[in-house]
Amino acid sequence: MQHLRVSNRKNSHSWPRNPLLSNLPNIAFYTNLLYPKNSMFDTIKHIHIVGAGGIGVSALVKLWLKEGKHVTGSDVNASEITEDLVNRGLKFWEGQAPHHVSVETEVVVYSPAVPFDDQERVRAREVGAKEYSYPEALGILTKSYSTIVVTGTNGKSSTTAMLGLVLEAAGYDPTVIVGSLVPGWKDGNLRVGKGRFLVVEGCEHKAHILKLYPEMIVLTNIEADHLDFYRDIDHIRETFQKFVDQLKGKGMVVWNANDIQSNRLRLGTQVSYGLEINADYLATGRTTHAGNQSANVSRSTPPEELGGLSLQVPGTFNLMNALAATSAAMELGVPFETCQRTLKAYAGIWRRFERVGSWKGVEVISDYGHHPTAVAGTIDAAREFFPGHHIVLCFQPHQHSRTEKLFDDFVTSIAKADTVVLPEIYRVEGRTENEAVSSQLLVDAIKKMSPKKPIYFAKDLNEAKEILEKIVKKDSILLIQGAGEVDRIAREIIKGQ
Repeated sequence: MQHLRVSNRKNSHSWPRNPLLSNLPNIAFYTNLLYPKNSMFDTIKHIHIVGAGGIGVSALVKLWLKEGKHVTGSDVNASEITEDLVNRGLKFWEGQAPHHVSVETEVVVYSPAVPFDDQERVRAREVGAKEYSYPEALGILTKSYSTIVVTGTNGKSSTTAMLGLVLEAAGYDPTVIVGSLVPGWKDGNLRVGKGRFLVVEGCEHKAHILKLYPEMIVLTNIEADHLDFYRDIDHIRETFQKFVDQLKGKGMVVWNANDIQSNRLRLGTQVSYGLEINADYLATGRTTHAGNQSANVSRSTPPEELGGLSLQVPGTFNLMNALAATSAAMELGVPFETCQRTLKAYAGIWRRFERVGSWKGVEVISDYGHHPTAVAGTIDAAREFFPGHHIVLCFQPHQHSRTEKLFDDFVTSIAKADTVVLPEIYRVEGRTENEAVSSQLLVDAIKKMSPKKPIYFAKDLNEAKEILEKIVKKDSILLIQGAGEVDRIAREIIKGQ
């Protein structure tokens, strides 16, 4: 067993910190003031978006539309997201063409998946428009606020939403950009506030986090992923180390003491959180019941029993997400009682153990998880919240490279379900390497490991849906999981009954 590093918190209330991140009693007053923001986008009037339907990019579109900018955009396919943007004022084209970028366009923002020779990007250079990838544009925005970046392999969206909701409840009036849709926020993946804090989700793929400029980092965990870009876990950890190094002398890292790789980072000003382990913010005595989990939370400096944290979202991972949000919020001066009350009411977000509805008397849950750890954690969470039920998993692997590089881990995780349906791998444009890898190989490997387990390969989502209609019985829980298009099965079966 590896020994995890004992946290080295620096004098809780006396260590020098950025005034924007201090526990000063009057911090709530200051964060309620209109925070003067100066961004290079302030003077820009016409912005074009290539890949406007992305969940992150779409938040910036909403923000700029609210600011009265003329925003145009395109995407390969129209979607519910682009339809919503059109209703908000976006001029949108399905498909791409040079004439979508007019001579009046000053800035073109593109999804990282859009290549350099894309015809709309080529046209942008012809008309003299500045080009920024989504991470670069987000990075420019982060310079205008006291920014908190939530990052890590798993749990980014949920933790970002939780922290944003807690800061909102505390009266800090934050601006929040999250890679999901938050119930209660009219803009879903965006909350626009007048306070000085910006809470954003930071993606580590292709080192995109290095484009961001935070004053606080909330780091959930570090695991092997995106191995089409990173060579190994060491390369991934080194990237997070570079990101943390950008903070030195300016802010704080809130990190997961249970995570082995995070324990290997060199940290400056930092605060740890953990479950049943030495940490600055500590959760102990976790208990689970049908539809609820709870734990006791304490703080090491000054030593204090804070109280119970009760959640209606399942899984140890969600307790850790809530503990991360609580730790960060309390370091910003938010009382524990505000965290406690807000997180007790938190019912989850879009495609994060989302209870979509009932079908044939079966609870249907949609989840975005696409990493082996997320798959295993979701199955475990379902067993805790729905004891005694048969777990049916319909999992669509996301990206051929991820499936190939993490193959054995996927086999072990997927096999935790009682019955499994595996549609063919979701092909990610610009990131698909070896298409010889197939979901059929996962099926074969799981059958070899567990010969009696009911497991089915589906050539596409339509066939997967047909299989589910035949095999799902009462007293089951149906998990529809993956980062691709598999979510549409959950929506269609609920809508079509």
